[in-house]
Amino acid sequence: MSRAPVQALAQGLRANKKTAAEIGATPCTVDVSDGASVDAMIAQALAVFGHIDIIVNNAGVTHLPAPMETISEDDFDRVFAVNCKSVYLIARALTAHMKSRKTGAILNVASTAGVSPRPNLNWYNASKGWMNTATKAMAVELAPFGIRVNALNPVAGETPLLASFMGEDTPERRAQFLSTIPIGRFSTPEDMGNAACFLCSDAASMITGVCMEVDGGRCI
Repeated sequence: MSRAPVQALAQGLRANKKTAAEIGATPCTVDVSDGASVDAMIAQALAVFGHIDIIVNNAGVTHLPAPMETISEDDFDRVFAVNCKSVYLIARALTAHMKSRKTGAILNVASTAGVSPRPNLNWYNASKGWMNTATKAMAVELAPFGIRVNALNPVAGETPLLASFMGEDTPERRAQFLSTIPIGRFSTPEDMGNAACFLCSDAASMITGVCMEVDGGRCI
């Protein structure tokens, strides 16, 4: 791994620990594409809290924009390991616990790319389309056990992935992206948080299998 990604990872870990301390949470470093690491995360959560009511599958990566046939096999494998395999691993580790309690909410963070794909992000698009289908499949299977499963399809926002989606972070590329969003702005963490809180709350107790577009109208 080159120096820049290592520095970014270290910075992210420090920020996560700081935020966890501020809100009284317990930080946990996990490789969501590795079964043993995911199992350890779930075990730690159960040890701290006693039970798990809500899980949000928010980990995601992309490959850089390029024609589909030029994406390396390593990049393809990484995208599907993080964006798709992680959902399977967490479901495998957590579903029995939620079934035993007859309750639970699972929220998958997909993308408008899985609903209205952008050119040159083909395998990322496909991974998020997979997540939308997995959400519906999980929802119909788990509903009899009192477990609801929904997804968010956010439009691009001010996250570290934005520059990767665009290929380069320039005023011209930003303007090009914004021109596809009728509301005329990128999404914010608050936009996602408000939608997530609703879907995971008792106010949404009759909602499952929904892939909610939080996209300022992009998918219309």
